[in-house]
Amino acid sequence: MTEHSMFPGTVFILWTVTVALALVLFVPLSVYMLSSLLRTARSIQHYAKEIVVPAQAIAANTAAVPALDSTIAVATDVLAAAEGVAQKLDAMATVLEARSRRA
Repeated sequence: MTEHSMFPGTVFILWTVTVALALVLFVPLSVYMLSSLLRTARSIQHYAKEIVVPAQAIAANTAAVPALDSTIAVATDVLAAAEGVAQKLDAMATVLEARSRRA
């Protein structure tokens, strides 16, 4: 540098060392981190493709679950009818028992 320059030579040396350190240290570190990120993303993508078939099977197996609500409603009606039948059978049994005592 000349005597008339605005910055002393030390500033340019520090600038050169800083840029060289950045190129030597940070660029390879960034490449390594991006490579690691890419490997992880590919691994996630691979496992996501593997999970599709089991997920579809689970969805198919659980598709009938909403139908259980209608089954419960029908079962409630059947239970009420069965209780009515049980009461009538009890009444018939009582009547038949009374007739068998008379005879």
